[in-house]
Amino acid sequence: MKLVVQIPCLNEERTLPLVFAGMPAEIPGVDEIEFLVIDDGCTDATVEVARRLGVRHFVHHNRNMGLGQSFRDGATRALAMGADILVNTDGDNQYPSERIADLVAPIVAGWADMVVADRQTHRIAEFSWSKRKLQTIGSRVVSLAAGTELPDAASGFRAYSRESLVRLNLVTRFSYCTETLIQAGNKRLKIASVPVDTNPKTRESRLFRSTTEHVVRSAITILRAFVMYRPLVMFLSLGSVLMGLGLVPYVRFLVLTASGHEHGASRHVQSLVAGAVLIIGALVTYALGVIADLIRINRVLIEDGLVLQKRAGLAARSEAGHVGDRPGQRHAAGGAHERGVPEGEDAAV
Repeated sequence: MKLVVQIPCLNEERTLPLVFAGMPAEIPGVDEIEFLVIDDGCTDATVEVARRLGVRHFVHHNRNMGLGQSFRDGATRALAMGADILVNTDGDNQYPSERIADLVAPIVAGWADMVVADRQTHRIAEFSWSKRKLQTIGSRVVSLAAGTELPDAASGFRAYSRESLVRLNLVTRFSYCTETLIQAGNKRLKIASVPVDTNPKTRESRLFRSTTEHVVRSAITILRAFVMYRPLVMFLSLGSVLMGLGLVPYVRFLVLTASGHEHGASRHVQSLVAGAVLIIGALVTYALGVIADLIRINRVLIEDGLVLQKRAGLAARSEAGHVGDRPGQRHAAGGAHERGVPEGEDAAV
């Protein structure tokens, strides 16, 4: 069994040695451990430091592409390397590398497809009271969308089985954390959680400029996921609310009329017009729900085809004895131009 540890980096020359200091040399049930550094537009000596630390595999972006794109490119590269398990950690040393063995244990044992580290946010000193509450609420909302129970949905310290990587398809570039969880839950992948203690903070987060931005972007991602995976439930619920609000003025009008207040009822014609608009909106919402559900069915069929293509491609690589790219081979992964790469190093831009 082969494990690939993926480390997205954006100018992490100072902290990357700390990440590797705790890396396990051996893990029960794992025969081989490889390291993959995602150079997400680094302008410092991160790549050189990684080479000195023994890293042989890289994905290069000519400019900063974001965490979601970095994860997607890294996962594609890991599959090409023949990974049976992929662990994603950060280059800022936030997560304890020495706990990787515990993180992959449920996958090695065969009872989990994806494992998420629980940072136990209530114990993180750097988190304010409001941030802890937002993390808790966010995790509950994501758990609801994914149909599972997760204490820390925003944690980026994760392990993925080969099967889960084949079946997941990311569409966002902001953050893969929420989207992969919701996808995994809706695709009936088994998700487990392992509690860990995070390392002291080495720098401020670069993923978002403020807590408000993080909340807004996460909410958009969750809403998009609901529309993608549970459109009928979402649109039926919204349509039912509109229908209920639209019927209120009609019920009041009927009550006034039945009680003999014809003159009083005539003064509420404007509310009947508003009710009619709401009812029409509800009917349109129901129709959108049906259309969205048909699109969901079509997307599921397309994703099934993608899974078969991925499996066929991996099987062809394995049979040909060329798991992973040949030294010096280049492949596209989201950039516009290729930068020079030493012989023996893998490249993606």
